[in-house]
Amino acid sequence: MVKISATILTFNEERRIEACLQSLRDIADEIIVVDSYSTDSTLDICRRYGCRITQRHLAGFGAQRQYATSLTNHSYVLAIDADEVLSPALRNSLLQLKATELKHRVYSFSRLNFFCGFAVKHCGWYPDRQIRLFDKRYANWNLRDVHEKVIFRDSVRPEQIPGDILHYRCDTLKEYSAKQSSQATLKAKVLAVGEKSISPLTPILKGLRSFFHTYLSQGGILDGTVGWTISRQQYFAERNAYACARSIRKHHDASRQ
Repeated sequence: MVKISATILTFNEERRIEACLQSLRDIADEIIVVDSYSTDSTLDICRRYGCRITQRHLAGFGAQRQYATSLTNHSYVLAIDADEVLSPALRNSLLQLKATELKHRVYSFSRLNFFCGFAVKHCGWYPDRQIRLFDKRYANWNLRDVHEKVIFRDSVRPEQIPGDILHYRCDTLKEYSAKQSSQATLKAKVLAVGEKSISPLTPILKGLRSFFHTYLSQGGILDGTVGWTISRQQYFAERNAYACARSIRKHHDASRQ
């Protein structure tokens, strides 16, 4: 039977981490937790499940995930977030794979995202395919601070596994806004370095583009009030990321003069 290492990044996830860990039973032969210095009972819960815990400040998600992968003992790595759960169908698929053999180097799953308990089928949130199971000898995470992904040679083709990752993004709008704000801050640092120019109008224009893309192009309108709320949040997140990036760049340019 093939052995699988699971990796989880955590920070104050006491409300959700236990459901995540329960869904990994009989799937993960070891669980590596890289924690960003939680102040709640997250680590106590992880210890009860026999996780190997390391603490490390989060500078970017890609680097943190790559670091977690480096701590694993087995070739195949299953990356899951603390607010995610393997669905029964996905658990069954993975158990069948473990009982036979893993023939591919990378595997992808669909991810079903929940917004305040609502299963979002549009807004670009489903099927939201994710490569989360891979052979670390042939693939690993890139070093992007946000929107990180598993990278591998062009000749490798991901194998789709039946079943969903269930992603419980938030319980309240306030919680979702806070997460969006945190990611916007990380994105701003990337934009400040990479964008050629950021005019005073750029944040608003980029925000509006993100809103219409989510609400119209990705079908957010079909999710009713939830779709409208998510699209508005996309506007604010994108606008704030570019506004912050512009501020960073102005400060940097001023310090060089």
